[in-house]
Amino acid sequence: MILIRGAQVIDGTGKPPFKADVLLKGDKISAIGNFTDQKADLVVDALGSFLTPGFIDVNTDSDHYLSIFTHPSQRDFLLQGVTTTIGGHCGSSLAPLLYGTLESIRKWADPNQINVGWHTVAEFLNIIERQGLGVNFGTLIGHSTVRRALIGETLRDLTTGELEVFKRLLRDALDQGAFGFSTGLGYAHSRQVPYAEIKLLAEVVAKHDGVYATHLRNEKEGLLSSIAETLRLAREVGVKTIISHLRPLVGYENDFTAGLEALDKDGGKLDIHFDSYPFDTSLVAIYTLLPDWAKNGGLEIMLTNVKTPYLKTRILKELPVFTDNDVIIARAPTADYLVGKTLGQFAGNQDLSLNEGLLKLMTITNMRAVILYKNVNMDLAIQSLSREKALVASNGPSLVETASAVKHERLLSTFSKFLEIVTSTKMMPFEAAIKKLTLTPAQKFNLPDRGVIKEEKIADLVLLKDNKISHVFVNGKLAVKDGTLENILAGRVLRSH
Repeated sequence: MILIRGAQVIDGTGKPPFKADVLLKGDKISAIGNFTDQKADLVVDALGSFLTPGFIDVNTDSDHYLSIFTHPSQRDFLLQGVTTTIGGHCGSSLAPLLYGTLESIRKWADPNQINVGWHTVAEFLNIIERQGLGVNFGTLIGHSTVRRALIGETLRDLTTGELEVFKRLLRDALDQGAFGFSTGLGYAHSRQVPYAEIKLLAEVVAKHDGVYATHLRNEKEGLLSSIAETLRLAREVGVKTIISHLRPLVGYENDFTAGLEALDKDGGKLDIHFDSYPFDTSLVAIYTLLPDWAKNGGLEIMLTNVKTPYLKTRILKELPVFTDNDVIIARAPTADYLVGKTLGQFAGNQDLSLNEGLLKLMTITNMRAVILYKNVNMDLAIQSLSREKALVASNGPSLVETASAVKHERLLSTFSKFLEIVTSTKMMPFEAAIKKLTLTPAQKFNLPDRGVIKEEKIADLVLLKDNKISHVFVNGKLAVKDGTLENILAGRVLRSH
């Protein structure tokens, strides 16, 4: 039994805080009130602190980076108050696997890091359950994961028979506990996928009351048409929808603002949200900087394009315009010594222009580098998070501290940073900000026992003092004490039913 004494409780519903003691028994909130004489196994003095539900990160990448296996504590999430994470985004998930391969995550990690011992979603979740995790974890089903298993690297429409197989696989995955379905329409393998295919699959998701999350088809000059396509799908199918990492990319701010207005106006009565973060940096696979025509096919084809002289000349002319510090090398397989260097430093050491340096980096890492790219208008990104349709998400992994990876502030403090901004700018009441991080995503993903402080609900809780995370409880267990991670794996695998 744990007693949290004297907290200012922000219950997640948007109501103003109230002072109370909160008693935890097992994995649940047992009672809320005044328990002056109550004895407990552990008493936590919460005087001067806010007690909130655990934060829910609706867009995470620890599955893509395989760190749910290599770093099960998921430290970076817990230390910023995140108790529940959702993976399987941008069209790539770790299940189902028709042939036991992880081709769809090669842009993020080396699949050879782990032994794949599953095919179905049920088998995958059981393995994670046996291993243990520091946070609660649920997954979506990746469109590209299934599609590439069905037809390989071929870029073509699915046949009627293949679509029927896809629908059956999706139904089975949703029945086994997946929370929905994701697409990565901006990636090479999915950019030309027809609307009719996505609609057919989204109808299966809607029947299961699942969530459809989409990496838009075009986040730059085609942003408005991509948002319109997503709104059309949400309207025609009635599926709960999230636009993943919707950010104001530099140079496309007017389109971004118009897109938000369209979401407010045309999506007002639809169950549609977008997720974003209060930073100016994207964490992306290096090949995403290539022009669209050079991204058709797998990594090997892209690498061939970069090495072919006449194609290389054309690519160099069509790359984005960079300054020396716009790109930081976050991961560089086979070339760890480059991690942490800017593109300007790398190119300068090679006596190359920035664009030539970028192509050389693509070549020496076999197109598998991951970069931090400063391409977001931060002021506009922060403003967008005040909107009703906005959810806060890291869009990142929790990674092991090693010399082979750079951790950006976004991976460590997305939720802390958001709350600091809310406090300093008064963009919204603090209790409204907490609701955005807790109850709203819990309702979106049908997690009725989480996201709110109420008797008999699951005790995923956060204590905040002066905007800093002091204690985190996961399923009633103390996972962070006085800002320090405890050596337990208290998270659970979440299933949609």
